[in-house]
Amino acid sequence: MKIILSQDVEQVGKAGTVLEVADGFGRNYLIPRGLALPATARSINQIEHQKRIVADKIAKTRQDAEGLKGRLEDVACKIAREAGEEDKLFGSVTIRDIADALAEEGIVVDHKKIVLDSPIKHLGVYTVDVKLAAEVVAKVKVWVVAK
Repeated sequence: MKIILSQDVEQVGKAGTVLEVADGFGRNYLIPRGLALPATARSINQIEHQKRIVADKIAKTRQDAEGLKGRLEDVACKIAREAGEEDKLFGSVTIRDIADALAEEGIVVDHKKIVLDSPIKHLGVYTVDVKLAAEVVAKVKVWVVAK
């Protein structure tokens, strides 16, 4: 029996793949649970159309991310904090602080896209990654200066 998986099924395949499975497995397990559809000409065309739509959406998102990456890498944001001896900050600089500083520079980035292993606790210049899309990562310079 030929089927099209509508969801990822462990040890069977990924969503959107056309497979040949045993009749009983397809009729009694995959199709009733909504994990697969019978592979007819119409359903195959429908899945291919959905794949093209998703691929176009991913391409557009990637193109927008590349444009934003160029803008982000040209910007260096400054964050002023109170500091004590040995350039140690009173408090720390977090991803939300970096997102706010970028917003002041005119670039709005969701704080969840900023990758920071641990909060910044010393004065200095840091390079912070901003994950904009799959395989598109911008490097932003963050200057932490004394107030």
